[in-house]
Amino acid sequence: MQSFVQSPFTQNFLHFSAELLEFAGVGIILVGFVLSTLYFLYIWAQKKEFQVCFSEYRMNIGRGILLGLEILVAADIVGTVLVEPSLKNVGVLGLIVIIRTFLSYSLEVEIHGRWPWQARSKKQ
Repeated sequence: MQSFVQSPFTQNFLHFSAELLEFAGVGIILVGFVLSTLYFLYIWAQKKEFQVCFSEYRMNIGRGILLGLEILVAADIVGTVLVEPSLKNVGVLGLIVIIRTFLSYSLEVEIHGRWPWQARSKKQ
């Protein structure tokens, strides 16, 4: 496959954009982990029940990972399809998207206790 983006400036810009998105995705995961940990320690220090604090901690970490994964998928799409489109790279992109989608759905179930397509219960 030949790239439909012929300009070297455009290719460099898209490559830089993909790297910036990857950096942002990893950064969001790390910041989400640190903030979730600090919040967990804060509410636990307030003499809250450990199990409640831990459950909320896991949900907060899951939210950070979920957001980071969404951004990393966008980075993979930009980096693979727009910058270096080849049959091999598109296949690798497909596998990455499938794996990350599976992780996203798994995290969604962990966070909300239901599949994304299921209706919310009235108590939520």
